[in-house]
Amino acid sequence: MRKKILFVVIILAVIVATLFVLKKQPNDRSTGTIRQPDAQDQLITVAKNLNTPWSIAFYNKTALISSRDTGQILELNSENGTTRVIGTVAGSVRRGEGGLLGLAVDKQRRLYAYYTTASDNRVSRFELNGEPGSLSLGSAETIIEGLPSASFHNGGRIAFGPDNSLYVTVGDAGDTRSAQNRNVLSGKILRMTPDGTVPSNNPFTNSFVYSYGHRNPQGIAWSSDGTMYASEFGQNTWDELNIIKAGSNYGWPNVEGIENRDGFVDPVQQWKTSDASPSGMTFAGGLLYIANLRGEVLRTVPVSNMNSSQELYKEVYGRIRDVTRAPDGRIWFITNNTDGRGSPGPDDDRILSIPVKGAS
Repeated sequence: MRKKILFVVIILAVIVATLFVLKKQPNDRSTGTIRQPDAQDQLITVAKNLNTPWSIAFYNKTALISSRDTGQILELNSENGTTRVIGTVAGSVRRGEGGLLGLAVDKQRRLYAYYTTASDNRVSRFELNGEPGSLSLGSAETIIEGLPSASFHNGGRIAFGPDNSLYVTVGDAGDTRSAQNRNVLSGKILRMTPDGTVPSNNPFTNSFVYSYGHRNPQGIAWSSDGTMYASEFGQNTWDELNIIKAGSNYGWPNVEGIENRDGFVDPVQQWKTSDASPSGMTFAGGLLYIANLRGEVLRTVPVSNMNSSQELYKEVYGRIRDVTRAPDGRIWFITNNTDGRGSPGPDDDRILSIPVKGAS
């Protein structure tokens, strides 16, 4: 009898000790995030409880996150998941799908931000002051302004290509016919110098336009051989993955998806709009990683076989807005369930991290 009582006491003591340890673990925004990998695929929660995150860019090894609705730029401590505001982009206005959108960092470690104002979309550049853990945002220097804006189809992705040029995606802002008009900048992918001037080798003289006939491109990436890719929202039928070539016409609004029509470049892959809504994109290990909103999936496409794809985490984490390769070599992706169209869970929105799936 005494042995039974002693056994019960020991079991109860173990349970109490376990509960005490779990209670001490950091598991919220203020105290940090438990960085325990999933046993099956080594998935790590890097951060959680974010407000409408849209884009990630890295300043050395420090992740910077844009918050679409607040206009704030956050610095992330990736070791414990805490965030701090380094500044708010003055003039950024939440307008439907618009607000503070894409981020990029140049080789001089200056931050670029694409954002919606009361009258336009624009890209501004900011000096980053201080050291990681205490960064602050310097004053804004406008790189390009007057980009068409609306409550939807704002594009918003910016990235530096392997040629060190700044590429900017601009949606048609609801004016579908403008995508075919090279004299306006909506429905285009633009290319410019880091200072916002037109490169001399752009396909059209004295024009930022690099490609046109786009509806709402929101992802751009380059494979290891320098090939440029873009993901694009279709209207009612097909979302697209395109190989981008200078001066090419991708068809919108005359063409949606693969139609084999003269004068227009077809996508290399298409998906039903209910299965995709592709946003951010990155390249690693021979694969394009594409974040999908409506499809609630992280999709991979091998560049060696553009007709195939694989779905990861479909309907597990909800809407996925951006994906990038972090300095540690892993793939990071952002959920986007607090944007007004998702169903936020208790920890949303989150940044999740996984190993590269393909060969390095």
